[in-house]
Amino acid sequence: MVVKVYGPAYACPKRVMVCLAEKEIPYETVPIDLVKLENRNPKYLQLQPFGSVPVIQDGDFTLFESRAIIRYYSEKYKSQGTDLLGKTIEERGIVEQWLEVEAHNFNPPIYNMTLHIMFSSALGFPADEKLIEESEMKLGKVLDVYEERLGKTKYLGGDFFSLADLSHLPFTEYLVGPMGKGYMIKDRKNVSAWWDDISNRPSWKKVLESSSA
Repeated sequence: MVVKVYGPAYACPKRVMVCLAEKEIPYETVPIDLVKLENRNPKYLQLQPFGSVPVIQDGDFTLFESRAIIRYYSEKYKSQGTDLLGKTIEERGIVEQWLEVEAHNFNPPIYNMTLHIMFSSALGFPADEKLIEESEMKLGKVLDVYEERLGKTKYLGGDFFSLADLSHLPFTEYLVGPMGKGYMIKDRKNVSAWWDDISNRPSWKKVLESSSA
C-alpha cells in the first residue's frame, strides 16, 4: 500500500519523504497550501488537530509530527532499506540524542531564519531583521558544536548515516540555497564535508527532483 504524505513539498514533509525513500517505501504526496490556509480546513483538522504538516496515512493508520513519523518507519521497516537507527541499543541512544539536538537546538534558530527570510512576504508580515541576526548567531554556536563532533565521527550519530543526519536535510538545504547563507556550512570544514555527503544521497536528490517537478 502506498503511503500518503500530506503537506507542501518543503521542510518537514521532505523530512518524511527522504526517510521513506531511504526505507524504500512507496509514497505519494497530497499537497496542502498553507498560504491558502488549507491546513485549517475542517477535513484536514480531522487528521491533524493543530493544523501543522505533515500527516501520513498508511492504510487505516494516521500519524503526524515529522520526527515521530520517521522514527515510526525506521522501526517498522528496520530490516528494509537503510538502517537509520543503529544496530545496538547504544548506537540507538546516540542517534536519538542527536535527533533531539536537531529538534531543540538546531531547528528553532534555522526555522526562524527560514520563516523571516523566505516566507514573511507570502505570509503577510515584515521580516524581523533583529530576530534573523540573533537566530544566525544561535545557529552558528550549534554548528560549532557540530564541527567538533564531526571531527570525531563521520556522521552525527556515529560512523553510519542515520535519522540524526537525515532530519537536517530540508532546512539546511534552504540555508545553503535560497537563504544564501551557505558560508555557515562551508566555513566549517567538518560540517561542510558532512553536508556534501548527506546532501548527495540518492534519496535526497530524488526528493528534490520530485518536489521541483
